Amino acid sequence: MKSPVLLLVFLLLSGFGLVQAQYNSSFLNYSHTGRSISLNSDFEAGSNGMSSGLINKLIFGGHISDELKIKSSEQLRSVNNFGINLNSDLSAFIKGGKKFDFLIGFKTQELLNATYSRDFFNLMFYGNDMFRGKTANLSNCNVNALSFQEIKFGAIIHHVDSLAKIGVSVSVLRGRQLFYIKTGDNSSLYTSADGSESIFTSNFSMALSDTNNKELTSFNGIGASTDIYFETPYKSKVGKRSVLTVNANNIGFIYWLNQSVQYSADTSLRYAGYHASNLFEIRDSTIQRINRDSLLRQLTEARHESFNVNIPTNLLIINKIYFGARELFALSTGFRYMFNANYKPYIFIEPQYRVKNVVFTLHVSYGGYVRLNVGTAITWNTQGFFLRLGSNSLQGFVVPKTGYGQSIFFSLAKKLK
Repeated sequence: MKSPVLLLVFLLLSGFGLVQAQYNSSFLNYSHTGRSISLNSDFEAGSNGMSSGLINKLIFGGHISDELKIKSSEQLRSVNNFGINLNSDLSAFIKGGKKFDFLIGFKTQELLNATYSRDFFNLMFYGNDMFRGKTANLSNCNVNALSFQEIKFGAIIHHVDSLAKIGVSVSVLRGRQLFYIKTGDNSSLYTSADGSESIFTSNFSMALSDTNNKELTSFNGIGASTDIYFETPYKSKVGKRSVLTVNANNIGFIYWLNQSVQYSADTSLRYAGYHASNLFEIRDSTIQRINRDSLLRQLTEARHESFNVNIPTNLLIINKIYFGARELFALSTGFRYMFNANYKPYIFIEPQYRVKNVVFTLHVSYGGYVRLNVGTAITWNTQGFFLRLGSNSLQGFVVPKTGYGQSIFFSLAKKLK
């Protein structure tokens, strides 16, 4: 994508609109919106070993230039990570009792993340020519791709001990697609010095949901999850007042049905080429024997069975301090971590300034799928509406060839009485 505006259009047109509050939390905006119907969007993509320009080519297609590959390869570490999250939510907080409100929502999530070695990257983008007489290390690499929807029911108590808030929700999940592969400690590819022979040593496990059921309405798994939210003000020696927020969501699993497939292998494959004296010796039957499915069956143990997979769990902790008699300035510091998602600990700081109904926020963070992130947001909050637009990673849009990470989020809520 060439601009944040085009990316936002893409997000809003995907499905019914990728909707979810910032940090993938349904409860986080409640303090600003109260009872409301909300539509939100959240997209983030990044890697500490691939530039945003290269990631965009992999996602949306296009020519991958040598410049893009070289810029990324210069930043590679021995172990690198990669992730894309697309979250969608249409939710409503409706009147419950004097001290609580109900939550009803529909949500869809698309998650892709990976861990890969320096040799794996070079092998994928440059081939094995650079490894002549060497062994490429492919150990402990993994790819996780997960797609599911959920129906959410919950409640939030908005006057615990006068001002604190506690929210809990439970969701029923519909698993659409799963792809998972992980290489073991002894996975490698050796290429002989003259390039005539390759030896692939494999120790890996793989899981797939039903490959014959890939429609949008497909039902390949069923599961459950819960979200927990806690917010409380407290007295502090710094600032006028302080608020601590703790939110854990996506605590759950999906049970993939018995048409799902699991593969496992611990083998070595030697390839020394195919000798042919003329072109016509390579008949269709020979080519047909060298196909993906038959090769996978020969190298692995495959079994159809049901199994459980834990979904990525998101933990968020935010401490916000307000300054001044009119609380025009505030400073947030926070921590985020995603379990089961190849995610690194993420710390951030957010200074913000309010002008009447508009709040301007600066975001600086380190960790996650990217090293350093810089972003900004603008919030418009009135008696009837709440609107927020921003990004936690702008560098991937501004300098995609050298920037790592990009994100955008959008929230729109109509407040209810």
